[in-house]
Amino acid sequence: MTSGGHRTRWRCTMSTLITASHCVMSNDESDRKDDKGDFDLVVIGTGEGGSSPAFKCRNAGWRVAVVDEQPFGGTCALRGCDPKKVLVGGAEVVAWHRRMAAHGVTGGARLSWPALMDFKSSFTKDVPAKREDAYQKSGIETLHGEARFVSHNHLAVGERTVRAKHIVVAAGARPRPLGIPGEEWLITSTDFVELDELPRRVALVGAGYIAFEFAHIAARAGASVIIVGRTPLARFDETLVERLVACTREIGVDVRLGAEVVAIERRDDALRLVCNAHGSEFHVDADVAVHGAGRVPSTAGLDADRGGITLTDGGAIKVNDYLQSVTNPAVYAAGDVARPPGKLPLTPVAAHEGAIVASNLLKGASKKPDYRGTPSVVFTIPPLASVGLSEKAARALGREITVKAEDTTSWYSNRRTRTPVGFFKTIVDTDAGTLLGAHLLGEGAAEAINVLALAVRLGLPVSDVKHALYAYPTVGADLPYML
Repeated sequence: MTSGGHRTRWRCTMSTLITASHCVMSNDESDRKDDKGDFDLVVIGTGEGGSSPAFKCRNAGWRVAVVDEQPFGGTCALRGCDPKKVLVGGAEVVAWHRRMAAHGVTGGARLSWPALMDFKSSFTKDVPAKREDAYQKSGIETLHGEARFVSHNHLAVGERTVRAKHIVVAAGARPRPLGIPGEEWLITSTDFVELDELPRRVALVGAGYIAFEFAHIAARAGASVIIVGRTPLARFDETLVERLVACTREIGVDVRLGAEVVAIERRDDALRLVCNAHGSEFHVDADVAVHGAGRVPSTAGLDADRGGITLTDGGAIKVNDYLQSVTNPAVYAAGDVARPPGKLPLTPVAAHEGAIVASNLLKGASKKPDYRGTPSVVFTIPPLASVGLSEKAARALGREITVKAEDTTSWYSNRRTRTPVGFFKTIVDTDAGTLLGAHLLGEGAAEAINVLALAVRLGLPVSDVKHALYAYPTVGADLPYML
């Protein structure tokens, strides 16, 4: 035995059959693979950021474990993108029906919230079991509970401590603490997509993606809805956001901007939100209040300091260009727990980072994520989509740019579905002839943005995009007229 209490092992060449002088002792912990609880890789999180490293490293023969304190599958599949889009789909049918009521469509259309929830559950209910089964069939050990660091290479999961040569943190994000009295009365976006019944009065705290998407769903489902927030959809072009805000108000949503909730009071079976706007107090009464005021990396429970991991002021893991912790090289981060420059906290980005991390684990830290041309969509009705630079950011580059912007409400794509609002703005580098940014609002924007995202990512000449042949009549066929 060594002084540290570890069993001595011997690594020998073939010549040890003749002499032991060619043998070397090793008590390196990373060599001891037969101890129960030792892994080559432990992944914290079972969403898009963690799945790729887990499966790819396991396929390479590594001993791998995954751990999650929530049901397996991650935010997108269980609590975010997928269930939300199912709810949006129901709302879209109602909205389209109402727009066409005097134009050939007869009868009534309304949402049955319980039935819509049942349909949503058909997409989510089997995910945790199927995801865990897939891990286990691949030979990946599955652990349930909150993971926290106890050293650079050790994690505690419940009563168990595991040791890993490498650790990937892909734990996602959580609602940002607001630090206001009564915030415990807020429900999260996760709670909203699990509501058995939709309350009559819905308040949305914040003015980002969650607030506007849920407002469009709840309003079409018959609820009285109010949004209370500061700046609406701050990542998007102001011109298009103004039109979306106006459209949101036209469907009956009370949008209060330049405002914040400073306290929440419980009153019998209802809530009172104490709000402030430009120094004036006002109150909002609601049956439910939803947190839509931003999310932060889920690192609070990791005991990151014990793992030798440095966090940013916002709680993200500080990483280098290869998504590796700058202070503990055994640790990588993917998804919402890492916030390098130029990144948007989106599901496809987490998946991209997961693949990058897997490559760096298997081949050495040499591959960097590429965030160019990342499209982003607000799934309101109609959707708002964006890729690349805003006009303001493009002008700040000091290059000559050409900006084209136009209202598209009268264009065929919007008129056909009687979509009440439509607008686009494109920003082109005049000298290079390449697309720097594109911003779309209207029918089909969520799909059309992917074509423009490809152009931004690959630096395609605008002339190539403009003169491509598109299927008609489609929203894609509108793109040449936007350039």
